[in-house]
Amino acid sequence: MVNSKKLLSLIGLATRARKAVSGEFSTEKSVKSGRSRMVIVSEEASDNTKKMFTNMCAHYKVPIYLFGTKDELGHAMGQEFRASLSVEDAGFAKSMAALMNVNGGSLNESK
Repeated sequence: MVNSKKLLSLIGLATRARKAVSGEFSTEKSVKSGRSRMVIVSEEASDNTKKMFTNMCAHYKVPIYLFGTKDELGHAMGQEFRASLSVEDAGFAKSMAALMNVNGGSLNESK
């Protein structure tokens, strides 16, 4: 699970670089405004949250991944718990996607 740690580190870097936003409202706003390059939803998120983001990302053609626990995502971002986050930088998104494909993080990519 080394890739999992690398991925969480990348999320932390993206957050500190102000290239990632978290929380349901901010993630939704990022996707709808066209700034989002990738959405990550926690595997622990409610079915309603997963369905909402899956449908929204399919409509706006943004890749979506299910990865990690709420605690892991929140900790990586320096917060409490986070069920969803949006990466707004193409470089970070590409690196994270490569790690997720190797890591086997549940992939729901919309094209």
